[in-house]
Amino acid sequence: MVDDEIHAIGREPSDTMCARRYFQDLYVRWHTYQMAGISVPPAVVELVGDVADLMLNDIDHIVAEMDAAVVEIAPVMGADAAIAAEMSASNRANAVRLLTALARRDGTGAPADVPPEALDVVRTVVRRGIDLDVIFQAYRRGQNVAWQRFMVYAALVVAPGPELVELLEVTSQLMFSYVDQVIGRVIADAQHEREELLGGAMARRTETVRLILDGAPIDRRRASERLGYELDRRHTALVLWAEPRGEIQGVLESAATLLARAARARPPLTLPSGTATLWAWLGTNATPALDALRDAIRSADPTVRVAVGPTQPGITGFRRSHAAALVIQRLLSGHPAGERIAFHRDLEVTALAAQNQDHAAEFVATTLGPLAADTPGAARLRETLRVFLDEAENAPRAGIRLHTHRNTVLQRVARATELLGHHPGERRLAIGLALELTHHIGPRVLARP
Repeated sequence: MVDDEIHAIGREPSDTMCARRYFQDLYVRWHTYQMAGISVPPAVVELVGDVADLMLNDIDHIVAEMDAAVVEIAPVMGADAAIAAEMSASNRANAVRLLTALARRDGTGAPADVPPEALDVVRTVVRRGIDLDVIFQAYRRGQNVAWQRFMVYAALVVAPGPELVELLEVTSQLMFSYVDQVIGRVIADAQHEREELLGGAMARRTETVRLILDGAPIDRRRASERLGYELDRRHTALVLWAEPRGEIQGVLESAATLLARAARARPPLTLPSGTATLWAWLGTNATPALDALRDAIRSADPTVRVAVGPTQPGITGFRRSHAAALVIQRLLSGHPAGERIAFHRDLEVTALAAQNQDHAAEFVATTLGPLAADTPGAARLRETLRVFLDEAENAPRAGIRLHTHRNTVLQRVARATELLGHHPGERRLAIGLALELTHHIGPRVLARP
């Protein structure tokens, strides 16, 4: 009877959700007919590897689906660029590890150890005071997405029948076993991290900063004592992160200290926000000189990047400056070729325009036309035109900034004007904004050739 139902799969409605439910229901009923201890035939192992190969070729889309599913059930995992990047890296590392093991076709399953990316994000969850139940929910939701994808690909590789059901059974056992193993390890690591945080000053600092950022009623003097940081002063918030990620032990803290010295501030208030992200505040009597901060970051590790919020007074300024710095970090994260230090004052309008990335890409494409191509030649013309307009169309000054001759600047501007189809001055505001978007966001808003 079960075999008859298996062969009837081809007559099921084509709706994806119906097909998934039918596969799942059929799998459960077929499983009751199986005898424990049956060895996996080599042919099935080979088919599992074929499906894994297809999924590895489509890994970017699968990870994107997993990310979206996790954020849907746990929005806190997409709250800002730092935790969203770590969550995505964990999803990718786990998916690639399992699929690579299946693609080896040796029937051994995934390695027993846990990807470091999975441990990174769980430590960030703990440091931010997020409920550990989020970890469990995220893994189960990601697992469901991967399993549904596997069933869809399996149906393309194997014709309906007992062989398909056996392939699904073998894979589900391997996948569920791997995820259970990883969850057990990361939960244990999270509990250890939490015990360490709850034991000392870091816990008090984290709790106090969280109360301030959440806008909770808090006594200013008591909060200052707990933080060892004077909240009566003017505050410049920093978000520091490493890109590309690497060995960063102490690197972010060192960069924050360099910036504090340049701002003539006392030692900065710092709070780890992840394994590769640090929040910091500089307390001063006046607004720090931006040029001094730019000069200071050159002495820091070259992987460090910094988003700087506006300088504002009091507890409210502490909170608002941090929120603004997070906006700039979200704008720049994932584009390592961008500037090493960025100021909210300079990028506020660009950040507003980039809130919807799809709309921003469409705006860039329609405004710049052929100049929006993601090619070295178009990039050179865009940057020349951007600096030329920023220097009030003064070719000599633009040449100095670009380290090239004024005639070269004029030639590139002429070529850019030709590609635009009109003089840049006719739509100066729109073109200037589009050029700023391409400069700071890069490939995310450019048209691939």
